Amino acid sequence: MARALTAYLARAAAPDRAQLQKALDALKLKIVLDDDYAPFKSKGYLPCSFNGEDAGFDIRFEDAPAEPTPNLKTALGARDAAISLRWSGDPREEACALAVCAALARAFDAIIYDADKDRIASAEELLKKAKSIAADL
Repeated sequence: MARALTAYLARAAAPDRAQLQKALDALKLKIVLDDDYAPFKSKGYLPCSFNGEDAGFDIRFEDAPAEPTPNLKTALGARDAAISLRWSGDPREEACALAVCAALARAFDAIIYDADKDRIASAEELLKKAKSIAADL
């Protein structure tokens, strides 16, 4: 899987910290977002903790593309905002980013797009990968 994913969702559905943390908690992974997370304000490295250890990923909020790829165009619908998530080779960072994407997809009707493979990833696929990483740590 790539080291970057993009979540597309309706701007009005972008969760605040408490809402996103609640969605993460429902995934049963021990991930805690930094208190500074704020939709459309957070930019750059977002610290998190994963099983009590430091982790995090790069986050950027932007408008959805005016001309998306054909595979994405029909799926976007009214989703007018994009959240780009990138991580390094640290498995804790990857698990956090994947879990956030899964939470966004499950609780906030986001579509998660893997640009490297030009395909949409399901919440279940992302959660399974995050749990696999957690089991290996």
